[in-house]
Amino acid sequence: MGRFSWKYGVVVPVLLLSVGFGESVAQQVSYEHATAKQLAGIAKDNSRHFGDDPDDPGPLATDLSYKISPEAVGKAMRKVADWQLARSQPYFDRIWTWSILYSGFMATSESLNDPKYRDAMMAMGTKFDWKLRSHLPNADDQSVAQTYLELYLLKKDPAMMQPTRDELDAVLAAPRMSKIPGKELPWWWCDALFMAPPVWARMYAATGDQKYISYLDEEWWKTSDLLYDTKEHLYARDASYLTKTEANGQRMFWGRGNGWVMGGIARTLEYLPKDDPARPKYVKQLQEMSARIASLQGKDGMWRSGLLDQSNYALPEMSGSALMTYAMAWGVNEGILDRKVYRPVIEKAWAGMLHHVYADGRLGCIQQTGAEPAPFKASSSYTYGVGAFLLAGSEIRRMDSHSSAGKRVH
Repeated sequence: MGRFSWKYGVVVPVLLLSVGFGESVAQQVSYEHATAKQLAGIAKDNSRHFGDDPDDPGPLATDLSYKISPEAVGKAMRKVADWQLARSQPYFDRIWTWSILYSGFMATSESLNDPKYRDAMMAMGTKFDWKLRSHLPNADDQSVAQTYLELYLLKKDPAMMQPTRDELDAVLAAPRMSKIPGKELPWWWCDALFMAPPVWARMYAATGDQKYISYLDEEWWKTSDLLYDTKEHLYARDASYLTKTEANGQRMFWGRGNGWVMGGIARTLEYLPKDDPARPKYVKQLQEMSARIASLQGKDGMWRSGLLDQSNYALPEMSGSALMTYAMAWGVNEGILDRKVYRPVIEKAWAGMLHHVYADGRLGCIQQTGAEPAPFKASSSYTYGVGAFLLAGSEIRRMDSHSSAGKRVH
């Protein structure tokens, strides 16, 4: 059955897929009306092996259970992880789009007690000699060190840690302000709060040196002061979005951008010292954002690219939804969020996400790289969205277990 939907100011052809979730999901099958810039961005992502967006991705999976149980969640994680690992391992790189996938593989290996994914990460780190992409790396280029440092904390091989330490020390010694308007801060865009702070927290765990936490705390709250709306409890993507609005006149708050921040809080708190004076501020921000995000959850369990104008977006968006779900599940597991309030939100979100897993393990509905809401296909699958899904699954499995044994919490 077909229909047409008015989205993004154009007529977009869609199909309706029955997914057994009480309603149908609109699937875009054409970029006929996408802008040239959007098409060029998608083509670039695909050419760099971040993922792809075929017209015919095949049938959706029918062998997954929506139950929130370690067994059911683990089966979905393995299905998606195995498809992605086989597809992407030849193209591993150190750019942020890959580093988030690596974090998901690390979480999957620990959650499923399967060394396969961690072994692939060891091979990746060895391939790159445990080095970052650039000297004086920005947040994006620091992000791969989350995996390097987690492996160091397991293996205690100094070679895994020292190149990153050298670069972070160089960042500490360099000026922290640029002369670029709107980009004066090291972490001037909200995505950076997922990419870099968890690295600095892990470096503290690896070295015990307080200077890494001091930098982390100072720079996080500069970014928060600039981009966090204390009334909406949401982040603008960067300073250029402080006044941008959606078609309905509401402020533009990007789903994935806010997912990055929530996930970044969780991954930072995981290794932040318990006695860090700033720790309660991170906890409060996660609580505030979680409450706001829960209030915006769609009927299908997921969130749209534009959080405050959801009716303007035909499809739910996977990467933002998974990051938000991961952060809320982590918060429940750590006693930061009320289990009775957030478990139903998390259960509904997980069921919604499973409706976008294909029979071969492809994870769909992932928006291509960008800085704001944009059109994408239901088949669109990109590495960072898979990483976010695996992070969410790992915390959901832990949420339903009787203890957090084996989970590294510092």
